[in-house]
Amino acid sequence: MSTALGFAGMALGQSSSPFSGLFGSSSETEGPVSLDIRVQGDDGDLKRTIRNTSLVAGALQEGRTTGQDVLAAARADYARILGALYDEGRYSALIYITLDGVEAAEIAPLDAPSVVNAVVVTVDPGPVFKFSRAQIAPVAPESDIPSEYARGETGGTGTIKSAALAGVEGWRNYGHAKADVGGQEIVADHDLNTIDSRIALAPGPAVTFGKLSISGYDRMNPRRLRKIAGFPEGQPFDPEDLETVRKRLRRTGVFSAITLEEAEYLNANDTLDVDLTVVEQKPRRIGAGFEISTTDGAQVSAYWMHRNLLGGGERLRIDAEMSDIGSDTSGRDEELTLRIDRPATITPDTTAYIETKLARMREEDYDSDSGSIALGFNHIFSDRLTADVAIQYFQSRVNDQGETSDFKALAFPMEVTWDRRDEPTDAKRGYYLSAEATPFKGFEDTDSGARLLGEGRAYHSVGEDDRFTLAGRARIGTILGSEIQNTPREYLFFSGGGGTVRGQSYQSLGVNEIVGPDGPIKTGGMSVANASAEFRFQVREKIGLVLFADYGRVWTEDAWGGVSRWHAGAGAGVRYATPIGPLRFDIGAPVGNGDTDDGVQLYLGLGQAF
Repeated sequence: MSTALGFAGMALGQSSSPFSGLFGSSSETEGPVSLDIRVQGDDGDLKRTIRNTSLVAGALQEGRTTGQDVLAAARADYARILGALYDEGRYSALIYITLDGVEAAEIAPLDAPSVVNAVVVTVDPGPVFKFSRAQIAPVAPESDIPSEYARGETGGTGTIKSAALAGVEGWRNYGHAKADVGGQEIVADHDLNTIDSRIALAPGPAVTFGKLSISGYDRMNPRRLRKIAGFPEGQPFDPEDLETVRKRLRRTGVFSAITLEEAEYLNANDTLDVDLTVVEQKPRRIGAGFEISTTDGAQVSAYWMHRNLLGGGERLRIDAEMSDIGSDTSGRDEELTLRIDRPATITPDTTAYIETKLARMREEDYDSDSGSIALGFNHIFSDRLTADVAIQYFQSRVNDQGETSDFKALAFPMEVTWDRRDEPTDAKRGYYLSAEATPFKGFEDTDSGARLLGEGRAYHSVGEDDRFTLAGRARIGTILGSEIQNTPREYLFFSGGGGTVRGQSYQSLGVNEIVGPDGPIKTGGMSVANASAEFRFQVREKIGLVLFADYGRVWTEDAWGGVSRWHAGAGAGVRYATPIGPLRFDIGAPVGNGDTDDGVQLYLGLGQAF
């Protein structure tokens, strides 16, 4: 016997199931109503599928246990369970749902019992049907048709739907925007337990992008909005281009909602118009952050931002930060940064910026007052790859042991970042690579040279729901072409603190290479290397534990030459998940016989250490 796919296979109108005692069962009590699911010859997988599908199970979990609620859910469950079984390739199923022994299908909606004590769902799933034919045509090049859609494989309706969607998507990716399913024939043979499936695709014509119409903007200049969007008018249709437009608009932070809708019909010349609707969000935003260490004191930061300063998506951000508040080893440091970003400068994926920074640093062995101004460009090659290049003028005045040194330099900072992490704020898989190069031309007593810094991070998780995570970080840097005493102090490398070696005080590891009136002056070194390892264990949904070990070494000369000093730290921490990233609390202590040891350190901050 062969039937169309709509063959129901349900047994309705029987007061009780004839299969009692022959089935495995899964019973659950939710308040006063019990739910018992019985599936003939099942190892548990189908029971879980049926329970996850069942509206009765959902109603009981939500506390909706009146007779009317249970009856309505039970009557709807016949079709829902049947659909779930079809997805599993079972087309000869028998389904019984009884409420206190009465078949739910026999109870009229207006005759619902006032109370239901027991719901029993009994299912004979029948045999698994296999594909006797799994045909789909025509198929576009490089279409990703599921491998399960093949002769001899389980003939579930879910697989058939996935194959049809993949076929349509393949043609859309090939430039046929209006591709659709032109026809399909699906026949179940109940004698042979097979499914004959044939899907005909209708690709339609190759399409190019037409006009972009825009609506919904308020303060935003429409000309600038179009430039930021970078809509590819006249180019061959590609759905990825529409997603790229969304990402560009989303990156500005100006809009709370972005909708791109393809026109229902093509134009006479096979071009496709697109409607863009945006909703602007409030332009101003403020934020704050903090971190606390037992010896380094507190660090607090705050920012104020305007998302659409001149109506062209320009972003003005002012950051203020104070650190080493109450530190045992140094004075308070202060920093103020003002930055203006202008998206879609040169290309839709290039952002130009002007950044001015003022800093007042009161370190253990020297004081520094500095200022800089930079003009730069940030280009996004893809979601993973970004690059930044700038020209910067830098000037600082350093006082150590009563002597004053002035540093002046014209720098050309460049950075490339390759980010393959699954989640930047709490990565469990992937890796992160960054490389920085800052050639600088010194003036007066400042030498010329180049500062190089590279960092890599890697993450690997195992266990159910990625419960266990191994994370590692390596960082190396050096300064080439200049002498340490004639290099801006801000360019030199320190180690120690929450960002490098936990268990050691902030910037506790440097070098004593420069000689002052009262002896050697502690500064950063000309080269650095850091390594960190973490083992992260998710105890509960929001609570995690971390074990960590960090290492750092600083050299007096470039290319990791000269005298070097090292230190290390290890400890444990707790993480508590929040909507904006994990709240971090770490306890670290020095280990080994390194060159610094300030006792146990405590760290409190937002976000993973790396």
